[in-house]
Amino acid sequence: MRTPLRRRASRALVWLALASVSMPAIAGPLTFDAALQKAAADAPSIKAKSFGADATRSARSAAGQLPDPKLALGIDSFPISGPLAFEPQRDNFTWARVGVSQDIPNLAKRRAQRGRAEADIGVADAETGVEARIVKVQAALAWISLAYADRRLAALDTVLQRLERFVKASPGAVASGASRPAQVLAGREAVAKLQDRRDELVSMVGRARADLTRWTGEADPDIAGPIPDFAVEPSRLRASLREHPTLVLAGATIGRADADLRLAEAERRPDFGVDLSYQRRDPRFGDYVSAGVTIGLPLFKKRRQEPLIAARAADANSARAGADASLRELTADLEAGLADHAMHHAQWSRARDVLQPLAEQRVTLETGSYSAGRATLTDIADAHAALADAILTTLDREATVAADGARLILLFGSADQ
Repeated sequence: MRTPLRRRASRALVWLALASVSMPAIAGPLTFDAALQKAAADAPSIKAKSFGADATRSARSAAGQLPDPKLALGIDSFPISGPLAFEPQRDNFTWARVGVSQDIPNLAKRRAQRGRAEADIGVADAETGVEARIVKVQAALAWISLAYADRRLAALDTVLQRLERFVKASPGAVASGASRPAQVLAGREAVAKLQDRRDELVSMVGRARADLTRWTGEADPDIAGPIPDFAVEPSRLRASLREHPTLVLAGATIGRADADLRLAEAERRPDFGVDLSYQRRDPRFGDYVSAGVTIGLPLFKKRRQEPLIAARAADANSARAGADASLRELTADLEAGLADHAMHHAQWSRARDVLQPLAEQRVTLETGSYSAGRATLTDIADAHAALADAILTTLDREATVAADGARLILLFGSADQ
């Protein structure tokens, strides 16, 4: 009786294990850090670059190796004319030959080939680093965009609900003579315009969510947690600029160009080769063994090797000039970003500390005047529309400041920032 029970229990455990494997994990809301980690782990573009780097590493072991040996088979001195034509068994000159040969490129060329393989690995790794930095920045901006899209929608809903309460109460005010009938229409028009803006914000939320899905792979993502406060320190960003992945890639490209130059220079040195063969003759005569060495003769360097060396030297100079251009471009981009960030921060502070409080105060004053019969429903509608504009402007500017901070720190900062 115990064996069947034990078997059933084992089967139940197997089914539970299979079910736990086959059931998809329920993804919770994404925090900012979780979104960046997921983007770094699941981005197809990073995987593509990583596979490319793996390919270059796999090819490294073949670099600088000797070429495959060659097998030679043949018949030498076979008579085709004269009294012994097509009768090789009657002479002692015809023999069957079997041999092997091995080409040996010069040592400098083989070292240059290994150096070129190492340079390819450096470029592939640097390209992976560039792509990882791009994905990280774009995932951060997508998360911030969705966070503020949700905030805008919630803020507008609050203003819209307050205005709708006044509009719903307006028929009573008309009936009591406190408001004119046309003012009810103005209130409804203001509500309709805010609803149009709400539709735009709903669309913005959808686009932001789709963008976050693109970078994280999370279907229908929802966000959670606070929006990071990016403390931008210009001196630290300037100091870490030379660690930027783009400049690392530029340095790796210079290394590959130098490796190509060394490979071209190695062509000026002679290559070698060895061969060994065995000649089999008629049993009446003796057999032979032959051995030899071949040496390449780079006699026409001015027409063959030197033009290629000049071309590779020009490529190396071009790579160095490109690295200098990249440094200047990144420096200009950083300084422009810092200037924009300072401007955006000042504008956000003004909207938060001046414009939005004034709009809220206007709504309060108009509401009090409306209650006292000194303001109309049109005034209330205008005040709420102005408040919606002020709140959305404040959130827009705050979102811009947050995006500026994320871009500056994640794009130009060092890996530990």
